[in-house]
Amino acid sequence: MPDFAINDVPHTRLNILTGERILVSPHRSKRPWQGQVEELSLDKRPEYDPNCYLCPGNKRADGSENPDYKESFVFVNDFSALLKDTEEGNINEEGLLVAETERGICKVIAFTPRHDLTLPEMDVEDIKKVVDVWQSEFASLASNEWIKYIQIFENKGSIMGCSNPHPHGQIWAESKLPMEILKEEKQQQEYFLKNKKSLLSDYLALELKKKERIIIDNDHFVALVPFWAAWPFETMLISKRHVTDITEFSEEEKLDLAKTLQELTIRYDNIFSTSFPYSAGMHQAPVNNGEQDFWHWHMHFYPPLLRSATVKKFMVGYEMLANPQRDITAEKAAEIIRNQPTIHYKSNTK
Repeated sequence: MPDFAINDVPHTRLNILTGERILVSPHRSKRPWQGQVEELSLDKRPEYDPNCYLCPGNKRADGSENPDYKESFVFVNDFSALLKDTEEGNINEEGLLVAETERGICKVIAFTPRHDLTLPEMDVEDIKKVVDVWQSEFASLASNEWIKYIQIFENKGSIMGCSNPHPHGQIWAESKLPMEILKEEKQQQEYFLKNKKSLLSDYLALELKKKERIIIDNDHFVALVPFWAAWPFETMLISKRHVTDITEFSEEEKLDLAKTLQELTIRYDNIFSTSFPYSAGMHQAPVNNGEQDFWHWHMHFYPPLLRSATVKKFMVGYEMLANPQRDITAEKAAEIIRNQPTIHYKSNTK
């Protein structure tokens, strides 16, 4: 079968991490936009908000009082989606009505005492302290033998359902493996057994060779737009060294991760001169679940913005009923992000 003009004609791309496909329609990116326009957030906040339940010294929703913390602050979510003391139970009616209890621990991490900052506006040293907390919390949660997976993530911006603008992320640790993890586990394990190398090691080597979708390339991490990206400005961070989870990172690697996170999120904000919303999270090896050498640490960023700070990408119609679809190609998105300055746009107005 001959090659085709990948930047001109409709085609599908394979997501090698999940085994799923996405439809790419590059010719549609030229069409005029007459769809939904979101209201632009001015994103002007004070350093301290007396009504914020994450600011130092304030009361949270359950009445607890935050300490006067100076760096990151971690606590069990006052309205956890998973509960530690849930007893085991299941329902199975003829294999048609099936349910089972899920046990877990949900934590919140306030990244900084400053109410007015986001990751791209924080110093690298302060982001490194957040990475330290991620690492220590992962190790602490993994010490519970009943916990099988630990999901570290951040929802940024009200458009992504973030209920509090204070810079924070979450960690959900649970007793079973989530569906996205099961998909990635299958793909990575099959590749590792066949090739004796991690799937993402070989993928990263090919991306670095082609240099079409690379955004950041430093000593320890690469940020790129994956070939199969579904969201317009979706990116992925991959560790150059094959490690299975965050506990394996050295001090030097953690500092490089902090630098990568700062630079990528600055580039995001600079695309539309706005606080760029996203959901982001790490995928790493399950815990207390046997040998996991085939897992390779990586981090996904899923931003919803499409054409401007006020135009959001919706997964609807064909995408809900068939498979994801995008107009702007991964290569064009990478070019746009890569061409952004690494000085935050707000710095030019100070």
